[in-house]
Amino acid sequence: MDHWTIYLSGEIHTDWRAQIESQALAAGLPVSFTAPVTNHEYSDDCGVAILGSEPNKFWHDHKGAQMNAIRTRTLIENADLVIVRFGDKYKQWNAAFDAGYASALGTPMIIMHEPENAHALKEVDAAALAVARTVDEIVAILRYVIAGELKLTKAAAE
Repeated sequence: MDHWTIYLSGEIHTDWRAQIESQALAAGLPVSFTAPVTNHEYSDDCGVAILGSEPNKFWHDHKGAQMNAIRTRTLIENADLVIVRFGDKYKQWNAAFDAGYASALGTPMIIMHEPENAHALKEVDAAALAVARTVDEIVAILRYVIAGELKLTKAAAE
């Protein structure tokens, strides 16, 4: 494969996506990245902003979720690899759904989360081909699977 498209799913409160993108590009990897809309207000309100208001919050959220699903499903279906980041501050139900969707499609996944979330995410982790803790580990995995280069991470070297 000459070029890889990688979908970055998960928490939106840190800059993990930008870190992976910049490090992968600095490593010269032939990759492009896609992601959901990460502006929380846009994601929540896109349905009513475009299609009209809803007096019931359920239908407000439903319109937005359906509209976001157009993007999410399309980008996951077209991805060569899906990376799903679970953060500590909020429960990312959408990220768990994305992981399940990618798994059902047979799309390879790397899951990223802190060790204290291992039990809660055990089923998601079991569906993944790798579980990482850091951006450095993610980029080392990308470097290996895409370019065949093995560069040890700090954690692996210890």
